[in-house]
Amino acid sequence: MEIRPLTDSYAVSPQITPEDVAAIAEAGFTTVICNRPDGEIPTEVQASAIRAAARAAGLRFVENPVVGGAITLDNVSEQGRAMRDSAGPVLAYCASGNRSSIVWALSQAGARPTDDLIAIPARYGYALEPFRHTIEQLARG
Repeated sequence: MEIRPLTDSYAVSPQITPEDVAAIAEAGFTTVICNRPDGEIPTEVQASAIRAAARAAGLRFVENPVVGGAITLDNVSEQGRAMRDSAGPVLAYCASGNRSSIVWALSQAGARPTDDLIAIPARYGYALEPFRHTIEQLARG
């Protein structure tokens, strides 16, 4: 598991396993967001398995499956809501962390400069430049 902090309160990661959850809790995260649809992955790392491990570790678990190339405004709204409702730092995961970075950036449109929303994930190789126009549109309301 590789945790990639985008802010002090939000980090992304490639796919996690139930065995990773204890370390996530020890790292101070209070909420885990699953951005990976179950149809992409084997049963042992699907949302239900991670949810059970998260709850056992005292973490809040939010399922917000994001389909690559088909991100919806509902995905963006749910990500923002999950972050706002968290009692502490959030770890969001998907296959690589890219989709979790995209929905973060879109949910933060208008609250942070667009250049930052693109540059911060770029430190980890996530290319959000193609989302610049959408971020700017969302920022304008």
